[in-house]
Amino acid sequence: MAAMSLTTQTPSSPADINVAVEKTSAGNLTIQPINHSAIRFEFKGKQYYVDPAGEAEWDRMPKADAIFITHEHGDHLNPKVIDQIKKDSTLIFANASSVKKAGFGETIEVGQNKKVLDITVEAIPAYNITPDRLRFHPKDRKDNGYILIFGDKRVYVAGDTEGTPEMKALKDIDIAFLPINLPYTMPPKEAADAARAFKPKILYPYHQGKSDPAEVKKLLADEKAIEVRVLPLP
Repeated sequence: MAAMSLTTQTPSSPADINVAVEKTSAGNLTIQPINHSAIRFEFKGKQYYVDPAGEAEWDRMPKADAIFITHEHGDHLNPKVIDQIKKDSTLIFANASSVKKAGFGETIEVGQNKKVLDITVEAIPAYNITPDRLRFHPKDRKDNGYILIFGDKRVYVAGDTEGTPEMKALKDIDIAFLPINLPYTMPPKEAADAARAFKPKILYPYHQGKSDPAEVKKLLADEKAIEVRVLPLP
């Protein structure tokens, strides 16, 4: 699934940076990795955000129709940023601990599917599996990753996780966002190994920290069916 366009230079609008447009069975899907954790999707004229937090020109970004939060850490759940991009009708979904911490939003639990506006969303487990990282994202907190279904395209946003059995068992993923920062998630090699297991057509290494996303591309050079998109995402 080749991108129709990919803009990486600084344009006049912050909503045009790092933008790719993909064709789906129900129209075009705009994909914009914004920073470390935040991603914007535009589909059928509506705006969907995952983990809007961190530095960005939020006051110049499109207002959100729906927001999905993976977990409670401040680089993923930031009420001040949410206030900047939400409107009265904005729908907000998160795992239970995030809803409790924020004091707003609707809970979506691992294994649940929800119809949200023009898309379907499924919550996928996100957690650490390496002993010295378990304290960062324990499985029993039930953090979320999400599969967002836009027309016939399945987009997986992993959140903060390692290459769990649930991730490696995923099927028919068109686009995936996998984290690569240590010590909180996983190194590039683990992300590449996970991608080999479930074979997304397009892979964005995100949540980069000090890791180099180009290393993921190098590790997957022999996987011709996986297009790795390398973007600096501070």
